[in-house]
Amino acid sequence: MTLEDFTEFTGDGDGDGGARGEADGAVEAGDGGDGGADSAIDPGGESAADGGGAAGAAPPDAPEPDAGDDREDDAFADYEATPAGSDSGLGVVSVSQGLRVAEEEDETSLKAFVTTGNRESVRLGKYLLIPYPDGERLFCRITGLEYAQEFQSDDATEIHARRQMRRDEFAERDYKFVADLEPMSVVYGEGEGMKRRMTDRVPKPGAVVEEAADDAEIKTGLKIPDDGVFLGHLSVGGEKVRTAAEPPTVDYRVKDDYADGDPLAFRHTLVAGGTGSGKTHASKNVLRQYLDSDRTYPMGDGRESRMAVVQFDPQDEYAQMHDDNPDLDDAFARRLEREGIAHGGHDDTVALVPRVANATYPGEGHRAERVEFTIPFSLADDMPWLVAGSGLNDNQYPALLTLLNRFFDSYGDSGTYSQFLSYLDDPALKEELHEGGRVHEATFDAVKRRVRGVPSGVFDQDAKPITELDHTLVRPGGLSVVPTYHLPTSRQKEIVVLAVAGLLIDDKLSNDPESDRIKETPLLVGMDEAHNFLADADNVQAQKVVQKFTEAAKQGRKERLGLFLITQDPQDVAESVFKQVNTKIVLNLGDEDAISSVNIPTNLAGKVPYMEKGQMVVYSPDNSEPVELIGLSECVTRHD
Repeated sequence: MTLEDFTEFTGDGDGDGGARGEADGAVEAGDGGDGGADSAIDPGGESAADGGGAAGAAPPDAPEPDAGDDREDDAFADYEATPAGSDSGLGVVSVSQGLRVAEEEDETSLKAFVTTGNRESVRLGKYLLIPYPDGERLFCRITGLEYAQEFQSDDATEIHARRQMRRDEFAERDYKFVADLEPMSVVYGEGEGMKRRMTDRVPKPGAVVEEAADDAEIKTGLKIPDDGVFLGHLSVGGEKVRTAAEPPTVDYRVKDDYADGDPLAFRHTLVAGGTGSGKTHASKNVLRQYLDSDRTYPMGDGRESRMAVVQFDPQDEYAQMHDDNPDLDDAFARRLEREGIAHGGHDDTVALVPRVANATYPGEGHRAERVEFTIPFSLADDMPWLVAGSGLNDNQYPALLTLLNRFFDSYGDSGTYSQFLSYLDDPALKEELHEGGRVHEATFDAVKRRVRGVPSGVFDQDAKPITELDHTLVRPGGLSVVPTYHLPTSRQKEIVVLAVAGLLIDDKLSNDPESDRIKETPLLVGMDEAHNFLADADNVQAQKVVQKFTEAAKQGRKERLGLFLITQDPQDVAESVFKQVNTKIVLNLGDEDAISSVNIPTNLAGKVPYMEKGQMVVYSPDNSEPVELIGLSECVTRHD
């Protein structure tokens, strides 16, 4: 029992103290107002008010009290007292339910008693520090909160319930408030020499538990790099973590140099979020950081080169990155500058617009330069799946390869799609291949139907072939946006995106590339609605596409090629590609299958359906511990 408990029993004039100064069972229940039902009644039926010998009445032989006596004379005396020292922290390490750290998480028992004045500020996920006697600190986070009984008494009783119902406020001191803690690392050293290691020691009982409030300690405890590509600010429960530093927020960055391995850009990124979650806003902010003029990457020949970004854009939004954001005021811009966050429109932005018959690109939402291009049919020589039309089986696909090889042997790279259709109409060719045992006539007819199923007007239009625009497509420090919003059919969009992406990947992975510019420039390929192009499927051409991108994902680090995949249906992205992704940025997702597919820790996955616009979870094992972030409230470029 504490001093506060004794104080509550004194008659302090508030009506509650006097009642509790008498016996709980009698006077508390009979403080008037409900008649006999709530009065303390003796066996004879007389209440205390009637002098019927209720509990607390004076015995018959007791001396009469003086008229001047006051009931307060019998109360405990109050003394003014000033505590020695001052409280610090949220509470202390408790051993009441065990104190143990172990290699197995489920065998660890680490709890903290939280004092009454700190309980309202405590939240799940909050980061804490526990000092060791030698100056090292245990960095941990809150994983559970509970109220426990202060004393071994039953609070599920009529008396207790009615006492609580008569109070204006909940009495915190009647209960213990206990936080379950998960050890994350041991932090040691100071300043720039601060380091972390795995948890290998137990804190002392009664050690003070404090909220982590030092920027360097938090970053060290979570293994967040000091430098790199900015993603957002560290948060817990949708509120930014605050520190004593200036600025008070903790910036989260992705490793972007070769000091501790390859930059994570070349180990691929996935941005997953539902409609309205802010994934395009977040993606623009991240891509703008990669285009910063100060960001360069060493090449194999000793050169330093800026990144080129090629972004496939199904909604005509990314070319807006050319323009400044008119809603970004001077104060916000100064804050970005203080934190080293690139902002402002990117002048070196080009909209590379695919020319397709009967389609016009409006391009009214930006001021970026426009350059039209067409897909030459010659790309089908290396990418036969572009003209497969619809599903081909294992017999039909080799037949298509045979026909394409014979066609390009005769026509060369100048051969067109229209010429290929005429080539297939030759009955002599069909008979020759059938009699020679190369392609059965039924298979020939099936391939011919599939090739004719390719949408017209995609190949060989009146514009410069993309194969001749490699220096426009890939520019060090440049953003090339390939919009597909204006294309009439999904199949046309698919052909354009896969043809250009395949061209980039082939030259990046080739030892004998067609374009030295593509081969020798660090490259980030961004693909919005990635699930439409990289989905697992049973037909041969879909398998070949996935195989190409899987190979690109595996070799990206070596070739300085990164994939930046954006999707609202991550569960539809082929697993062979998905498992090569190192950094996952997950915004609000409402679909359980989508959430489970991104494979983030359970404690963070449970938050995903409740996240507001701009809130995100980042799971990047080679960069930091899994964390919750809040992205920038404003886009660093134009975003309508």
